[in-house]
Order: sequence, then C-alpha cells, then structure tokens
Amino acid sequence: MEQIAFRMQLKPGNAMEYQRRHDAIWPELASLLHESGVRDYSIFLDESTGALFAVLRRIDGHAMEALPQHPVMRRWWNYMADLMETQSDASPVVVPLAPVFHLA
Repeated sequence: MEQIAFRMQLKPGNAMEYQRRHDAIWPELASLLHESGVRDYSIFLDESTGALFAVLRRIDGHAMEALPQHPVMRRWWNYMADLMETQSDASPVVVPLAPVFHLA
C-alpha cells in the first residue's frame, strides 16, 4: 500500500462550510473512492493560511487515475469549487507533497 500527500487551498472564509460539506460526504463518493483503492484518507486544515493537507493510502493496483472522468467525482468537484482554488475543469489545484520523515 502506498501513502501519498498533497496540498490544496481554501478561499478565505470558507473553512466552516468546507468542514460542513465533508461532514455530510455523499455515500456514493465515499464508495467511489473506496472502490478506486483509496484507504485511510484524511484532510487537515492550517487555519492561519487556509491550506489543506491531505494524506491517503491507496492499494496496489488502485484506479485513482479514472476518478477525474467519473460523474460523481465531477459533481463533487463542482459542488466544492466555490470554496477552494480550482482548475478550469473545477478539479482542485493539487500540489504533491514529498515525504521527508516517517516513524513506523
């Protein structure tokens, strides 16, 4: 199983709404992520900057590369686009993070 991390960015003043929407994550989105091989997915907020730090594990043979084409994923991105920095297709701007330390 591989662990990856990445950063996203909230627009100012949207932390509470971002939290509210994730507290009510759509069951079909949670299922899609799991079916795509995503495991143990967490997102952390730096309240001073609005930076979001995501960490997830994905199984060998995952299908995450197909997520951007899935209608449920596209619908979620459109739903979240008003809260965060996005690409022209409404997908979040994602900056991969390099691992620098791990204690097992």
